[in-house]
Amino acid sequence: MPAVLATTALLLTAGCSSSGGGGGGGDGTGPGSTASNSSPSRQAAEKAPPAKGSVKVLRTVTTGLNTPWGLARLPGGDLLVSSRDEGTITKVDEKTGRKTELGKVSGVSPAGEGGLLGIALSPDYAADHMIYAYFTSASDNRIVRLLYDAKKPAGEQLGAPDTIFKGIPKGYIHNGGRIAFGPDRMLYAGTGESGNRGLAQDKKSLGGKILRLTPEGDPAPGNPFPDSPVYTYGHRNVQGLAWDPEQRLFASEFGQDTWDELNAIKPGDNYGWPDAEGRSSDPKYHNPIAQWHTDDASPSGITYAEGSIWMAGLKGQRLWRIPLNGTAASADPQPFLQGKYGRLRTVVSAGGDKLWLTTSNTDGRGDPRSGDDRILELQVG
Repeated sequence: MPAVLATTALLLTAGCSSSGGGGGGGDGTGPGSTASNSSPSRQAAEKAPPAKGSVKVLRTVTTGLNTPWGLARLPGGDLLVSSRDEGTITKVDEKTGRKTELGKVSGVSPAGEGGLLGIALSPDYAADHMIYAYFTSASDNRIVRLLYDAKKPAGEQLGAPDTIFKGIPKGYIHNGGRIAFGPDRMLYAGTGESGNRGLAQDKKSLGGKILRLTPEGDPAPGNPFPDSPVYTYGHRNVQGLAWDPEQRLFASEFGQDTWDELNAIKPGDNYGWPDAEGRSSDPKYHNPIAQWHTDDASPSGITYAEGSIWMAGLKGQRLWRIPLNGTAASADPQPFLQGKYGRLRTVVSAGGDKLWLTTSNTDGRGDPRSGDDRILELQVG
């Protein structure tokens, strides 16, 4: 912890505003940009949350999950959870914890860190009932959408996957996998460099990137590179995506042996990998707003609540709170639940000061004896 706090103090001095990285030529004016609202005067006007926060575990929603990865909340409050290794999507009754398998996603080829990963609801879900999913196939990582028909029998409620985007490099490691629709109704996807470091700096490759797509899978209008889905590059393995109320995008990322990262995202910027891991003195790389030794974090999902980014840690087995002032951390990151529930995979907002948090002890790197993988309901401040 002393190394983390000392490093964070340095980061607080530098911040991560529009001047934090100039790679790629992004002008910071596109949707999801962190730059448009991150001027020093704007950040000074924003009220930072308290330096110290709190976490209370309200209840265990459900247990007995197998390799849970993605989590999405249905409009009625129930939860959808994807199983990385089983390739299934299951509905969890938010009140009773009862599980109902919707069905198996065809084409999933689980191995290592690959399989059925992130899920997200269509921005027009009320009308189209579409679930989007990112998964590893026999040849690549891809994004599909599936029709969810609750009127059909359990196990048969998912339609055939419609592939909207494919060709993302796959590997035994570093498959990325987090997807989310942004405030602009565009689909963002975090990818990994699949163990091939050079892909992260190659703007023509889909590996080691944050991608921005239309719901149909085309490069989104306003992207920083012409006719390209690439939004940012120089990433090792993006695992979490979240927006604050000002529509600024943040992303978490696995480091190798030294530094894990939380980044504020500016379109077109270069985040440094493999030339930089964590903070760099090279001005062409966009520096993280916070970094951790890999034993303390190995970050996965992130979400925003109560003025802070909340980040689930796998190897670190803790939930991190990173209080924000604009696109800079306003105080040292604070850990919670350390070692209490094992590896933590995904965290999503449940509205207001409530969060949903999933564990990841059945992923081959955890200890299943520490308890069945579960979903917890938290109250945070």
